[in-house]
Amino acid sequence: IPSGLGHKRSSCPLAKITRSSRAGLQFSVSRIDRLLRKGQFADRIGAGAPVYMAAVLQYLTHEIVDIAGEVAARSKKRRISPCHLQLAIHSDSELKKLLGGVTISQGGVLHLNQPVVLPSKKRNGRRAIKRRVAPAPVPVK
Repeated sequence: IPSGLGHKRSSCPLAKITRSSRAGLQFSVSRIDRLLRKGQFADRIGAGAPVYMAAVLQYLTHEIVDIAGEVAARSKKRRISPCHLQLAIHSDSELKKLLGGVTISQGGVLHLNQPVVLPSKKRNGRRAIKRRVAPAPVPVK
């Protein structure tokens, strides 16, 4: 460390600017970079790959939490539970396509309302009417 007359030492060192803050992200770009390199998914990983992946993960997380928050608000709850996450994923067609086969712990059972499983209204309505109209009881003499 030179301490000559021409060199001045700064009393406060420059603050480090993270890659996440440069990209305007909340998710850690450095952590995703480390995990990509540690996982050995490829021999070489570009500088933009972890930034892009962090942005995609942050976007998907935002979408899921946003829809789950709406589901929780509809059920008059203030806290998002795993059940709300499960319902949020299965209520959105694109998220269902992406995460439909994922098992969420404590997510609960989805009630499937498929038209094939449910009886049709016309047949059920006619039968119900016929059942309701019973013959008048015959008086016994």
